[in-house]
Amino acid sequence: MRELMLGNTAVARGLYEAGCAVISSYPGTPSTEITEEAAKYPEIYCEWAPNEKVALEVAHGAAVGGRRAACCMKHVGLNVAADPLFTISYQGVEAGLVLCVADDPGMFSSQNEQDSRHYAIAAKVPMLEPSDSQEALAFTKRAFQLSEEYHTPVIVRMCTRISHSQSIVTKGARQEVPKRAYVKDPERVMMTSNSLKAHYRVEERTRAMTAFSETTDLNRIEMGDPSLGIITSSTSYQYVKEVFGDKASVLKLGLSWPMPVEKIKNFAAQVDRLLVIEELEPIIENHCRQIGVEVMGKEKIPMVDELTQGVIARSLGQEAKPWVRLEEDIPGRPPVMCAGCPHRGVFYTLAKNKCMVYGDIGCYTLGVMPPLNALDLNICMGASCSGLHGFNLAGGAEHEKHSVAVIGDSTFAHSGITGIADIAYNRSNSTVLILDNSITGMTGHQQNPTTGRNLRGEPAGKIDLEALCRAVGFDRVRVVDPNDLKAMDQVLKEELAAEEPSIIISRRPCVMLKSVKKAPPLTVDLDKCNGCGLCMKIGCPALSLRGEKVEIDRTQCVGCQVCMQMCHRDALLP
Repeated sequence: MRELMLGNTAVARGLYEAGCAVISSYPGTPSTEITEEAAKYPEIYCEWAPNEKVALEVAHGAAVGGRRAACCMKHVGLNVAADPLFTISYQGVEAGLVLCVADDPGMFSSQNEQDSRHYAIAAKVPMLEPSDSQEALAFTKRAFQLSEEYHTPVIVRMCTRISHSQSIVTKGARQEVPKRAYVKDPERVMMTSNSLKAHYRVEERTRAMTAFSETTDLNRIEMGDPSLGIITSSTSYQYVKEVFGDKASVLKLGLSWPMPVEKIKNFAAQVDRLLVIEELEPIIENHCRQIGVEVMGKEKIPMVDELTQGVIARSLGQEAKPWVRLEEDIPGRPPVMCAGCPHRGVFYTLAKNKCMVYGDIGCYTLGVMPPLNALDLNICMGASCSGLHGFNLAGGAEHEKHSVAVIGDSTFAHSGITGIADIAYNRSNSTVLILDNSITGMTGHQQNPTTGRNLRGEPAGKIDLEALCRAVGFDRVRVVDPNDLKAMDQVLKEELAAEEPSIIISRRPCVMLKSVKKAPPLTVDLDKCNGCGLCMKIGCPALSLRGEKVEIDRTQCVGCQVCMQMCHRDALLP
């Protein structure tokens, strides 16, 4: 059966057809839909884990238990999962273990642009790179076969353009794979001599897979005009075909690690000039030079941002194909928190109190945008808590009375708990705000360990945030409604003045949740409104100044009444 399918949906279909039994993941754009789509197959147990490290450990445990397993994450999530990945590579697997990792060239929803191929090389595990939805399905199935044949975890590397594009896929039937019996083997304990022996096995495996890369159909040559040869992979292959067609010969690497040697040398001998076109780092290019093959690469092709047909053509001095332009320019639309977002009151209060705000990863990162301008910095998930601790150690009372960390409920469960444990244990006078909006908002409303629901929406265990914070050593734990600006301001001032560590839990569900009832939109009393603009300071997209009066967009306003608390003339009415 043929079907138009999103790349991520095709990966999920590949997991299903391969007989995968367990998937543990953490949501992260552009990878999230893989697990969400896989959860629609009742044959697969799917879960959201607290973070990517846990997800990989769960998947590995399932593979040790004899079932094919997978975990899915975005590129920065692989940083979190790297610790178990390197040792699992040494230990090896019997049942198939696949990591689906989605990179984000162009940083559409990420804080950096790292290239996950480095991890495949460093951890010495094979990596497959599909270039369309059909390959996404097929390569996922092949990944399990390679995993079991070579006793290794395998990474399937997606990218935003492949994950979120659609192409035709031919679906197949599910392969039910018998459970493998668990056999106790003391040499699987990675210590001293066992680890050294394992490293020898890993090097032998890499040599065997390098030999495999020479003949596998995952790497294919498409001969066209021999005056130019191009080595490429992933989505770059699609751009190459659009720009050059048959005017170049192409070596497409579907197995991007380990890469072949003789195949590349033979291809180079058949063309006059050789060019490597790849997104981000010069991984293929460096490999070619290391084996003595002269190529052009990053001296022509940019190393920053995602590639396009136009970027490639212009980089090589060619005229890019024309694209359709609208007759009028579309005005810019900067990212902004939704109308009624519960984080708005928090950031307005923090800005009003001139706080140094150590941010974290979530939709609340938008607190940096004007007119709030409240966020100072962010690094990675969970860094706000531990980073604030260090900031306050450096500045003492001068910092402690004016600085806070902000972290969402899902990110707190992901990696914030250890950060607040450090604060409580080492007693810096730090104030942490947990923005509990009852969902993982930044990736499209996934459940997490603080919501009381699992991936399929069924009742599940729920972290009691107040009890947890007290359990790790906080005596001061406050809960406040962020839409009550007066209460928010009072609680913040009191906790910053306290001479001990404190937690403020800002609790109100995300306004976009279907379970949240919206109030009728507000109206403006034009006789009372003098256009002072005070209500505009909260940055609500439902508010605008038209002439000398405030106007409310009734299609956006959800009646949260935060703006009413800003108006001294009672011009905003429910």
